Amino acid sequence: MNLEPVTDLRTFIAGLPKVELHVHHVGSASPRIVAELAARHEGRSPVPADPQLLAEYFVFRDFAHFIELYLSVVDLIRDQEDVWILTHEVARELARQQVRYAELTVTPYSHVRRGIPAPAFCEAIEDARKRAAADFGIELRWCFDIPGEAGLPAAEETLRICLDERPEGLVSFGLGGPEIGVPRPQFKPYFDQARAAGLHSVPHAGETTGPQTIWDALRELGAERIGHGISAAQDPELLAYLAERQIPVEVCPTSNVRTRAVAAIEEHPLPRLVEAGLLVTINSDDPPMFGTTLDDEYAVAARLLNAGPTQVAELARNAVTASFLDDTGKRRITDEIDAYLASA
Repeated sequence: MNLEPVTDLRTFIAGLPKVELHVHHVGSASPRIVAELAARHEGRSPVPADPQLLAEYFVFRDFAHFIELYLSVVDLIRDQEDVWILTHEVARELARQQVRYAELTVTPYSHVRRGIPAPAFCEAIEDARKRAAADFGIELRWCFDIPGEAGLPAAEETLRICLDERPEGLVSFGLGGPEIGVPRPQFKPYFDQARAAGLHSVPHAGETTGPQTIWDALRELGAERIGHGISAAQDPELLAYLAERQIPVEVCPTSNVRTRAVAAIEEHPLPRLVEAGLLVTINSDDPPMFGTTLDDEYAVAARLLNAGPTQVAELARNAVTASFLDDTGKRRITDEIDAYLASA
């Protein structure tokens, strides 16, 4: 299958106003920023300080290897200034792709346990968020997620940071990391408390495991959106459930191939999810690590769906609908998408 988009569709995608719902804070660090951080901490990290070598470094044998390399980049974030620079640069890159609003998945536990105090971490991301709005015209919000591989202590600490610090941009509570060997039901008490405090539930589920993980996320964690959710395609009952309730799925096609969750892009279940009537959103996950961008993900989705500008714009509207932006903000971006499509 040829997954290179035609030039005019690529141009349309480049100018399309967008919302990004599944993108990781550290995983969005550009090669330039990763290389700069690696140079600052040279000798204390295996991460190459040469941007040209990063593409080779970020070749993953499997999901476990991806987590290992991801955490090596996390280790480069050593102080409040590193956090600020990373956040501001992520916003810059998203804004270049016409992203108007993004909900970044942030893992404060990983940084706090490496020596950055929670108040300092939250102060840095909040200051960068406000500066990004002024500098780039992009609105950022946070999903504080539990790194599943770190277990219940990480869940407890993540919840504590959410409740004690409660940064202004925080909108949701998530669960990331590996799914295999990390059952979702054990995190129910933490999600219950986060939801009681007014945070939305957005766990990863059904990326590298089967449909049961998604059912657990829905029934035990009260999931309002599903991170990835691609294994829903294996369960007709689950597809019908998600479609009837319009529970969004955050699909990241290239990520699924790069982490070996899907064998090849031609085999990606995106078309089945769309055909089943799910509220599908397109996202980039950890774009520089996977050699992609949000624009690229829309282009891949367009090829998988044999879609033109109208359907691509519908995918962009889906992300607006699925976001936790207020109604006024949703209308503003939807109107912008409609106007852009009409003028294309």
